[in-house]
Amino acid sequence: MILDEIVQNSSLDDTFQVEKIRADFPLLVNAGDSLHYLDNAATSQKPKAVIDAISNCYSEHYGPVHRGLYPLAEEASQRYESARTTLAKFINAPDDQLIFTRSTTESINMVAQGWLRSRLSKGDQIWVTRMEHHANYLPWRALCNENDAKLKIIELRQDGSLDLDSCIGLYDSTTKLIAVTHTSNVLGTINPVKEICAKAAEQGIAVMVDAAQSVGHIPVDVIDIDCDFLAFSAHKMFGPTGIGALYGKAERLVEMEPLLLGGGMVDSINECNSVWMPYPAKFEAGSQNLAGALGFAAAINWLHENDMAVMHKHVIGLTQYALDSLSKLNSIEIYGPRNAQQRAGIVSFNLTDVHPHDVGQIAGELGVAIRAGHHCCQPLMQYIGVAATARASFAPYNSYSDIDVLIEAINEAHSMFA
Repeated sequence: MILDEIVQNSSLDDTFQVEKIRADFPLLVNAGDSLHYLDNAATSQKPKAVIDAISNCYSEHYGPVHRGLYPLAEEASQRYESARTTLAKFINAPDDQLIFTRSTTESINMVAQGWLRSRLSKGDQIWVTRMEHHANYLPWRALCNENDAKLKIIELRQDGSLDLDSCIGLYDSTTKLIAVTHTSNVLGTINPVKEICAKAAEQGIAVMVDAAQSVGHIPVDVIDIDCDFLAFSAHKMFGPTGIGALYGKAERLVEMEPLLLGGGMVDSINECNSVWMPYPAKFEAGSQNLAGALGFAAAINWLHENDMAVMHKHVIGLTQYALDSLSKLNSIEIYGPRNAQQRAGIVSFNLTDVHPHDVGQIAGELGVAIRAGHHCCQPLMQYIGVAATARASFAPYNSYSDIDVLIEAINEAHSMFA
């Protein structure tokens, strides 16, 4: 059996108590065996601790953040800032350098419009990787088009890793920013962001890291990575939708202008001039998402309580099992590194005789939830020569039997279109 081989030939074991983890997720408990949720790279399911944190916020602790002097408002403000501390500590950042946003997408656009836009001139370069999500591609392309600058691409090796050695001019003085995903949402590749940041820093080049697929799944330490900016979202790491975070180095946050203007971010204002509050407040205009922040913090606490390292080990085992199981099928193309130790719990594939949308639909009819499409990575799809792929992505609440049912669904698709 493939599973036995994985257990015997690696440091992994089959003692992980997946049912204990799964029991924390009400939707999965209610669905029972009717749902095999393998679309975690799109969004993760939510543990009861996160749901309770949001519910308790509205039923017991809700009030305006940084707006009132009465006890309920002061408590709301304290809880909001405590959540910020939890997030900052999780990525080893100073509290005040962690900004709450609505999403990774908003975080990246804040950097594009608030920091880089005024620093980009004709002939300058922005480098992105071939594997970027549209959220870490389109803002930079728009700035290049606006300023007659050049958008340059870091291409890939055959195994799905970055070909940094072939990037002539990557660290030139005309390069103003390198934007790189920490983990590809299609290939599963984990990129050497620390190495990229070290070489960029030698030339004074800023680095923007899209960590939407890495924070909450692998250890992320912004001080160790030494990136200028890093963005991530709650909903991909068992937290609520509608809230994300942006880390920035202190000097970058001083330089950066706010994207949103309004209440809560102004120190003083008259008919002619405005003075912004210090960061992080100057980037958090409007009413704060208290429930989202508390849900975000609850997700991080849940990760700590259940040993993130042990859960990641389980996901590596699932990923290798999926890679090995898929590779035994006929007429299949698997994308990205073949060693699960070198990738995240994301596996994209195509069948030569079945469209990925058909694979996704047939899998869905059998209770297997996978993603089919371009995954908001059309430049990557064009590079590998396909319009779309099927994608399975794993979380600690998944079991090896979920992958077995996926294989059954793929075989069913084969038989239907043979």
